[in-house]
Amino acid sequence: MSQIDVPDAGRTTAPTSKGATVRVELQTRGLTVWAEIDLSALEHNVRTLRALAPSSELMAVVKADAYGHGLLPIARAALRGGATWLGTAQFAEAFALRDAGITTPLLTWLSVPGSDFAGAVSRDIDLSASAPWVLDEIAAAASAVGRTARVHLKVDTGLGRGGAFGADWPVLVQHARELEAEGAIRAVGAWTHFAFADAPEHPTVLAQQDRFFEAVAEAERAGLRLEVRHLANSAATLVHPSAHADLVRPGLAMYGLTPVPEVDDDFGLRPVMTLRARLALVKALPAGQGISYGHAYAPEVDTVVGLVPAGYADGVPRNASNVGPVLADGRRTTIAGRVCMDQFVLDLGPGSRARAGDVVTLFGGAPGEPTAQDWADATDTISYEIVTRLGARVPRLYVGGAEAGA
Repeated sequence: MSQIDVPDAGRTTAPTSKGATVRVELQTRGLTVWAEIDLSALEHNVRTLRALAPSSELMAVVKADAYGHGLLPIARAALRGGATWLGTAQFAEAFALRDAGITTPLLTWLSVPGSDFAGAVSRDIDLSASAPWVLDEIAAAASAVGRTARVHLKVDTGLGRGGAFGADWPVLVQHARELEAEGAIRAVGAWTHFAFADAPEHPTVLAQQDRFFEAVAEAERAGLRLEVRHLANSAATLVHPSAHADLVRPGLAMYGLTPVPEVDDDFGLRPVMTLRARLALVKALPAGQGISYGHAYAPEVDTVVGLVPAGYADGVPRNASNVGPVLADGRRTTIAGRVCMDQFVLDLGPGSRARAGDVVTLFGGAPGEPTAQDWADATDTISYEIVTRLGARVPRLYVGGAEAGA
């Protein structure tokens, strides 16, 4: 994935408001498609989330290349904004953070037999365990590198995914105690994940929360001395203060997107990513002329169309055909016809005066721009997928903040 620094000199900034967007001119000349990443918005969002959970630590979740925004620049911006932990799903992501010199407390949680536990322990990375075999492999790795591993035990409180469920929990706790006695590990945390935190009134939310604190009490009665108890994802951080515990783990909200779209509140968050492209071709077509593969769209009147050189290889969903919203030539329109691997077409209307090279906006947050949530609604998915699916060939241009392009 390309990363391009946009220094203050040579940057053209449009008037801004909530969800501010930075217009880049010289640095995007010749680019077909790019994503502008506003690091100042990211810092603002982290500060906002910290204010909502003032008595809790904050783990900035930067998994999946920071939800497609870029791992290292986003991690550093989150720390500037007040994050006190970082979280990743994959070992490679955690290793990249440590190897870049970031020493902040760091948790990584997905592993399989044979994972590089020794590499994690030697880099002072906290690990998650949902089953005794994980503890055994962590302990063996810790012994091999001559260190005590820090472990967070995960309890399945009702998501039915990761974590120890039901009677497996006390077994996991007891095994952790035995390995602690040997000096191989130290159980420093307990955690879980919600199934319906994005539905504030769903009865499972409080049920999972109650089960979590029961599981924590069981672990502490068994002799574990936990430092951090954590269960609040983005949605719970925003709307469930009783779940904040010792640590909150916002992901999506940190990137300025709401995890609770049914709640009519942006919580003061600012979208961090804006996806733009330049028109590659503008031409007139007669009424009835089919457009793109399968002629899935044909204009009813003589019109002007524009070719956008971005497609599903770049992360534009193919099922955005005929429905994906785009701001072009000063107005909102939708994709005309099929999304192809590298391009799609817009019906710009009979009176359009657009030209090749004009910038179009797929999504952002400034007034009039479609949002990632608009794209999610149009394609029957969630905004998480819209930003995370952007392809590696889409350059990320870092603007704002003290370390743009870091």
